[in-house]
Amino acid sequence: MTKGLATRESTLNPSALAELLAAVGKENVLTTVEDRVCYSYDATSTRQRALPDVVVKATSTEEVSAVVKVADKYNIPVYPCGARSGLSGGAIPVYGGIVLDTTRMNRIIEINAQDLIAVVEPGVITRRFQDEVAKYGLFYPPDPGSAEFSTLGGNVAECSGGMAGLKYGVTRDYVLSLEVVLPDGSIINTGRRSLRTVAGYDITRLFVGSEGTLGVFTKLTLHLIPQPEKVEAVLAYFHDPEEAVDAADGIIVGKGIIPRTLEFVDGICIDSVRGYGSVDIPEKARAFLLVEVDGDKDVVERGILGVESACREGGAFQIVIARTFEEREALWAVRRVVSPALFKVAGRKLNEDICVPRSKIKEVVRELYSLGKKYSIHTACFGHIGDGSVHVNFLYGYDEKEEAFVDKMLWHIFRKVVSVGGTITGEHGIGTAKAEYLPLEIPPRELQLMKSLKKLIDPKGIINPGKIFLP
Repeated sequence: MTKGLATRESTLNPSALAELLAAVGKENVLTTVEDRVCYSYDATSTRQRALPDVVVKATSTEEVSAVVKVADKYNIPVYPCGARSGLSGGAIPVYGGIVLDTTRMNRIIEINAQDLIAVVEPGVITRRFQDEVAKYGLFYPPDPGSAEFSTLGGNVAECSGGMAGLKYGVTRDYVLSLEVVLPDGSIINTGRRSLRTVAGYDITRLFVGSEGTLGVFTKLTLHLIPQPEKVEAVLAYFHDPEEAVDAADGIIVGKGIIPRTLEFVDGICIDSVRGYGSVDIPEKARAFLLVEVDGDKDVVERGILGVESACREGGAFQIVIARTFEEREALWAVRRVVSPALFKVAGRKLNEDICVPRSKIKEVVRELYSLGKKYSIHTACFGHIGDGSVHVNFLYGYDEKEEAFVDKMLWHIFRKVVSVGGTITGEHGIGTAKAEYLPLEIPPRELQLMKSLKKLIDPKGIINPGKIFLP
């Protein structure tokens, strides 16, 4: 893995290339440097890059199987990819080889309202899928910030979370069955179409969140739920971030309300988005909570009153209630641009997706701000505070001294997170970006068990190698 990119001609075995061309057709095999460069990176903030030897665009399970069989025969690394919107280096072809692009496998094969399921291919865009099932009065809750462009296959590979995780859970809670091409090219089907099964080991759960290191997904059977009757939102402004954290506790613990979403944004994030869209953010706001309540009409009315009351009791000095879709979208438009807007503060941004027990949020956030002061590095927080998932951001320039400071801060905050019972990644995965930190969280025996499972399923180590585990 390198942060730079040295372009080179493909060194792919001519016989292997000929078999790939026969498997998927010349038009679906990209070999020029210009095409391959486009697949050398994902959305990882450190801009890691590595050049693949070839890019293959598959359109069916049979083609995926054929490509993987070629890779198995010639011992070539295979890197499955979708939209490459991941933030941990999961799609970067660190050892060259074949990038297997499944974005053309984008069919919604079935939506079955009676059984509350849908069958899809991995290249379906998340938002498109949510919009389609909504036409049947159904709801697919996993809602990552990248929903407008991320693929469902990538979401399953990373076990993506999102805004609604507090109430509805994350991607693994909605995956019933998977069709998977294994590293030798064989095809298996895990799980069932039924909403329950306890027959044997839960192999489906093993593949969900495996970051593409165990096989290539070619079909997904997903669980759906009925669309809530009504959704309303509250935007509450606070003078201090800790007031907002306390108010979040007041909503859940004090009022007994589990909102659809419970988002936290701190002062530096607010300053970055101020003036964006139609929302007039008060100058004295140093934090806000964006809270949605859903359900039937009476539940929503009571919930909104309870959220408003908890926020005022927690110190909110201004509250906005959004009752229509358009009003809610105006609020969410501001929340969605927080992450990219932070580039206004500094040239580089490292966004880490820690998740801690809710009782430890203030302790960890204080630690982050303290580190920022110690090293004179801007730090910012936003995220899904309802379930303890907080995006901690380090904002810095291109000076080597600042980069060294951020490295120290990152080790410090990860150790802190693990010490309070949290995780170094609640959403983005390990990939290449966090492989060196994984032993902080996973003890040696458990880590060895994971490596053994990888070796069992992928004995040649050809499927997405270089990810999760250090060599």
